[in-house]
Amino acid sequence: MGSTDHDQPSLTEAAADIRAGKVTSQSLTEAAIASAGANADLNAFITLDEAGALKAAAAFDAKDERDKPLGGVPIVIKDNIEVAGLPCSAGTPALKNYVPKTDAPVVAKLRAAGSIIIGKTSMHELAFGISGYNTAFKTGPEYGVRNAYDRSLIAGGSSSGTGAAIGARIIAGGLGTDTGGSVRVPAALNGCASLRPTVGRYPQAGIAPISHTRDTAGPMAATMADVALLDRVIAGGDAVEPADLKQVRIGIVKTMLANLDADTEAAFQVAVAQMTSLGIAVVEIDMPQLAELNGQVGFPVALYEAYDDMVAYLKHTGTGITIEAMANEISSPDVKGTYDGLVIPRKLPGPDDTLVDAKPIYEAAIRTARPALRAHYSNTFTGNRLDALAFPTTPRVAVASNPESSSLENFGLFIQNTDPGSNAGIPGIQIPIALGATSKLPIGLELDGPAGSDRRLLAIGMALEMLFGRLPPPRHS
Repeated sequence: MGSTDHDQPSLTEAAADIRAGKVTSQSLTEAAIASAGANADLNAFITLDEAGALKAAAAFDAKDERDKPLGGVPIVIKDNIEVAGLPCSAGTPALKNYVPKTDAPVVAKLRAAGSIIIGKTSMHELAFGISGYNTAFKTGPEYGVRNAYDRSLIAGGSSSGTGAAIGARIIAGGLGTDTGGSVRVPAALNGCASLRPTVGRYPQAGIAPISHTRDTAGPMAATMADVALLDRVIAGGDAVEPADLKQVRIGIVKTMLANLDADTEAAFQVAVAQMTSLGIAVVEIDMPQLAELNGQVGFPVALYEAYDDMVAYLKHTGTGITIEAMANEISSPDVKGTYDGLVIPRKLPGPDDTLVDAKPIYEAAIRTARPALRAHYSNTFTGNRLDALAFPTTPRVAVASNPESSSLENFGLFIQNTDPGSNAGIPGIQIPIALGATSKLPIGLELDGPAGSDRRLLAIGMALEMLFGRLPPPRHS
């Protein structure tokens, strides 16, 4: 492989190259670490484990376990997922010295498959946001994880560093987590592929939580085939083959086409036309209850569960840190406001901006609104015989990275389309489709499918990837 961005191998290609003896794990790992160092201004990493990764790569090359699915291939892990021997900060100061002794189950699967973990990626603090503007950690001149295609812009969140590192061609894949868009938003804004799996498909232990109802780890990678490879390593099953697109039926919901910028609108329309030309049936459908039901589920569930779930997680760490002590040290003002105003006091915004007790609203969400939301999706898929719903992953390309990028308005805007499927617990894939005509920034398409249809979505994504191709790499190295 040459050293230019253009031919950075995907995970699948890298594993094949190592298997064929064309490259060593050590050479790929050295290149990834060098690239991470050269791109320190991205703020993509909280911990770069140079010594540990090189030692693991050398050991791999000596042992020759090239038959493993990720044998010798370097990857990254978001810093709210535990990796034995490396700090696991969840992007917040109080946990920066917490070093777990064991791998989270999702990490153990990737390690058993032969992968080399080069480091822990930066993230929106405590995973509570879409900008990645985290004031607690930085390796570059300014705060905030930066976009792979333009250092003045956001990388998205909350799995910001994994998205930026893949988009910048430092690495070909890794893990993020997703509560309301956190693997799909940064993948869309940095031009990579990802899967938010059906909730419960992956084990959730060893991951700093927001909400057990909504959280899941998710693979992020250079290509959809790589995402399918990571999914197979974590969840098991045979290799996924690309779908026959003539057998695919996709729905488009008008309300998901709101608030689009011109680049996103144009790229989405072109993608739909391309899909139709390949024989995919595309139908317009209505989901009249979607906004109302989603509103009754999203914040009530995340903000209420965040307290008990974090208390239980902190106990698991054995650090003796209380939720109050952790909240006290939160660095990013937006996250501090959310914790101090809502999570710790167990309140939710009520009518007239008053704060009300969260518990009854949460209980109604779990008992009534969430089952209704799930049924609304299920009936939509069944009634229209759909494999998936298609929509722009984010309504806009990346915006400027600064404290304002973490505004409530931006948060709502960027999860507009990703949040409803999260609340229903259904799977979604993000596929890069284009660089914007004017902005020259990545634009993504999401497909959400019925609960449990992860492999079908991946198969469709792999077929579509052949149509859309991989985005050109960023111009700077």
